[in-house]
Amino acid sequence: MPRTESPDKWRAMRKPKAPGKSRSDILAAAADEFARHGFNGSRLEAIAARTRTTRAMIYYYFRNREGLYRAVLEEAYRDIRTAEAELDLAHMEPVAAMRRLVEFVFDYYQRNPSFVALVVAENQAGGRHIHKVHRMQSLNVSIIGTLRDILDRGAAAGRFRPGLDAVDVHLAISALGFFQIANRHTFGYIFRRDFAKPKQIAQHRKLVVDVVLGYLAPNC
Repeated sequence: MPRTESPDKWRAMRKPKAPGKSRSDILAAAADEFARHGFNGSRLEAIAARTRTTRAMIYYYFRNREGLYRAVLEEAYRDIRTAEAELDLAHMEPVAAMRRLVEFVFDYYQRNPSFVALVVAENQAGGRHIHKVHRMQSLNVSIIGTLRDILDRGAAAGRFRPGLDAVDVHLAISALGFFQIANRHTFGYIFRRDFAKPKQIAQHRKLVVDVVLGYLAPNC
C-alpha cells in the first residue's frame, strides 16, 4: 500500500521564511477557488499550484481543507467589516451616512464578486461551515452597531422612522446589493439586460439607495 502522510506530520515541517505572505497568498487563492467551485468542488492542488507552494504548506497553516475554508470565510467577513469601519460614518449627518453606507456595500460587492459567491455557496451548504467559525458573530457585531447609531440619530432628527431594526435594515441593504451580482446572469438573460454594463450598474446603485432611503423615511 502507498504510504500516506498525516496533516499533523506536515504541520511539523520547518516554518517558512515568509509566513505572513505565504499564508495571505494561500488565502487569496483559496477564496477564488472556493468561490468558483464551492467547498466540495475545490482542489487543494489548484490552490497550491497558483501560489507555487504545496499541499504540505497548506496543511501547515490550516490543518485541512475545512480549516482553510473556514479561514477564508472569516477573512472575507473581516475584510468587509474593516472597510466599513474606515468610512467614519459616526461623524456624518444620518441621511448622508446611510447613503454612503448603502453605496459602499453595493460597490464592495461589485468589486468583490467572490465574496458574494462564497456567501451564496455557504448558504447552499446549509451554513454548516460558518457555524464552526467561532469569531464570526462577534466579528459582525460592528455593522449592526453602526446601523443602530445611524438609525437612532436619524429618528431623533426626524429624518428616519423610529423603531427600525438594524438587522432588518442590514438584510435589506445586503439583499439588494447581492441580487445585482448573484442573479445577474439569469435575471439579465430573462429580461434581456446586461447587468454588467457600467450604465446598468450605476442605475441599479441609485435604485438600491433610493429604495433603502425611501423605506427609512418617516412618511413611509
